[in-house]
Amino acid sequence: MSAPIAIDVKGLGKAYDGVKAIDNLSLSIYQGEIFGLLGPNGAGKSTTLRILITTLKPTTGTATIFGRDVVQDADTVRRLIGYVPQERAIDRFLTGREHLLLLADLYHLKKDEALTRIDQLLKLVSLEEHADRVAKGYSGGMKRKLDIACGLLPNPKVLFLDEPTLGLDVQSRLNIWEYVRQLRDQGITIVMTTNYLDEADQLCDRLAIIDRGQIRAIGSPKDLKAGLGGDGIWLTLGDPTPQAVEKLTAALKTLPCVRAITPRDRGLDIRVDGPEKALPAILETAGTVECRLDGIEYHRPRLDDVFVAHTGRSMKDELPEPTP
Repeated sequence: MSAPIAIDVKGLGKAYDGVKAIDNLSLSIYQGEIFGLLGPNGAGKSTTLRILITTLKPTTGTATIFGRDVVQDADTVRRLIGYVPQERAIDRFLTGREHLLLLADLYHLKKDEALTRIDQLLKLVSLEEHADRVAKGYSGGMKRKLDIACGLLPNPKVLFLDEPTLGLDVQSRLNIWEYVRQLRDQGITIVMTTNYLDEADQLCDRLAIIDRGQIRAIGSPKDLKAGLGGDGIWLTLGDPTPQAVEKLTAALKTLPCVRAITPRDRGLDIRVDGPEKALPAILETAGTVECRLDGIEYHRPRLDDVFVAHTGRSMKDELPEPTP
């Protein structure tokens, strides 16, 4: 029996001055899962998130959180959610505890309830020993932990995280991942935006690949990678002219071990049944058509391959996202 649907999005769209930031997005997010919105900067992730947290109205379509419409029932939705923004809203002259006390007043929490809740959250994010230090002395990882504690203060059913580990060192990122998993295990639904492929792969139960305002694929990282149907070989051409790429592509398509070919920066991304027969055949074919190779890389399926397969471009190719 599948989990109840926490978030239901149907035909969601948003346009600024006729320019579509997102277009006809539809997806369902289940209660108690970590769901990722994966895409490069400008893909439409932030626009989607802002609609779901009720700070932006869609141009078309609907979105509900536990059955409550994000436009018609915005006040109710806000009581169901927590939000951790990408930009840290930390006052460097307040202590960690003072941040939480101030926020508790804004949420109109009763004093006893607030004090109990704050102690619980400081322990959860391992800040209890630093709670009475001013935030200007916190490391980047500690500030992000405080951000998450602030997002959890209203005891939300859904927590939205916008690029939760952006700019953090490796150990701090791993610590944040562990806290997010703990929240999921407590039954909280997590929705996060990220442009880190490893983060989406390791942390998300399911994810949606978003590119140019549209959803290109949805599924678990494991299923999305398996769906590619083969290992990957990346070729870097010494002379990556359109004519050379077209000539080599046509020749490689005749090989029985080649499943799919996608153009990439300075070369080709090739899906193959296995490296044992594919690598010699590809090298021989490149020699036959007199195509010089500057590099060849073999790897098992990765989320980067999934993104290229569904969008035809790399995550590094960023587009500016329209803003109001």
